[in-house]
Amino acid sequence: GEVIRSDIVISNASVWDTQRLLPEGALPGEKQEKMETPECASFMHLHLGIDASDLPDDLECHHVVVNDWELGVEAPQNVIIISIPTVFDPTLAPDGKHVVHAYTAGNEPYSIWEGMDRNSPEYKALKKERAECLYAALENVIPDIRSRVEVEMIGTPLTHERFLRRHRGSYGPAIKAGQATFPGPGTSLPGLYCCGDSTQPGIGLPAVAASGMIAANTIAPVWKHWDLLKKIGAW
Repeated sequence: GEVIRSDIVISNASVWDTQRLLPEGALPGEKQEKMETPECASFMHLHLGIDASDLPDDLECHHVVVNDWELGVEAPQNVIIISIPTVFDPTLAPDGKHVVHAYTAGNEPYSIWEGMDRNSPEYKALKKERAECLYAALENVIPDIRSRVEVEMIGTPLTHERFLRRHRGSYGPAIKAGQATFPGPGTSLPGLYCCGDSTQPGIGLPAVAASGMIAANTIAPVWKHWDLLKKIGAW
């Protein structure tokens, strides 16, 4: 295969997956500590294409369903997030259709999926079973949702693990505020920097975008920009 060499490498893989990509002995004494970073649970996803006939014009895009307020966010299948993006942008689906996405909010245990054959009848049956909470949540928004489904795709922790190369399908490190902090972009291996949801500021799209900016600014801070501007006579 092709070998690309660089003085600087930035990894946006998770802390666990980054460690697996490093040569043996690259971070002596540190690899095991990184691999033991606590992890959040995974997801169940339901992606649907539905018939939108006769649905109300004031249908909202975003919904959160909490089955039991006493159990909390981390309880399996207790909190479900729903998004119907075609409410805002109808061009995302054919005329008269809606796109629907429902998912469990980082609370699906990986352990019940671990080692399963994704082509097995057992896996397919478990997908259907574990997606029932998503359909039940959607029925709070669109009561006849099941009869409207024209396209159905169910995602599991194994889906996350395979297609997104996520360690155990995890949402990210389970680093709790006040107890520990996410690391910055630098590492003890010269030239290796990290960004993504295993670094500051943490998990979620805005935080991950910010982590990329932090990594870039660490490598090329403002004063280096000034030096370049001076060299080309623009300063």
